[in-house]
Amino acid sequence: MAQDSACRGIDHVGVTVPDLDAATDYFVRALGAEVLYETLRREDGPNGGADLEQRLGVPPGSRQRAIRILALPHGPGLELFEFDGPRQRGAALPCDLGWQHLAVYVDDLDRAIARVEEAGGHALPGPHPLPGPEAGTRNRMVYTRTPWGSTLELITYPDPQPYEEHTTLRRYRPPRKSTHS
Repeated sequence: MAQDSACRGIDHVGVTVPDLDAATDYFVRALGAEVLYETLRREDGPNGGADLEQRLGVPPGSRQRAIRILALPHGPGLELFEFDGPRQRGAALPCDLGWQHLAVYVDDLDRAIARVEEAGGHALPGPHPLPGPEAGTRNRMVYTRTPWGSTLELITYPDPQPYEEHTTLRRYRPPRKSTHS
């Protein structure tokens, strides 16, 4: 494969939320996200019509009310969408088809759980040790739910993982934030 056509990584994750401002507050408080910009300000919306319906593959009558881009401290951006329209289901659960959760790497899992809960989300039972090829004494994860019901996984794997003994390939791990800025 030519280098210029290779995937370089995840640029952003799109999340449809029931309230753009409340979701922004949640991601700022829970994950340390920062607002980069808005591609559709509420006062300039809503955006709808045949072009939107075709481009996004949404039902007729769907309208984007507002869109905001957030930056996570390390990693891809979050693109938050607020829609209205004739059809909107609840948040996907891990058993549903399609993209089912967002996982973020954290250094301090217990503190990250506390931040999620302080921001209005809640942790499911856990944390749990990572299994099999991901195992390690301090390698753990927990699923949490956002205030609107989406699944957010918090994961940490500071210890070597058994799969590393069999390949030179490695999972992507966001770099630690530099103290020199």
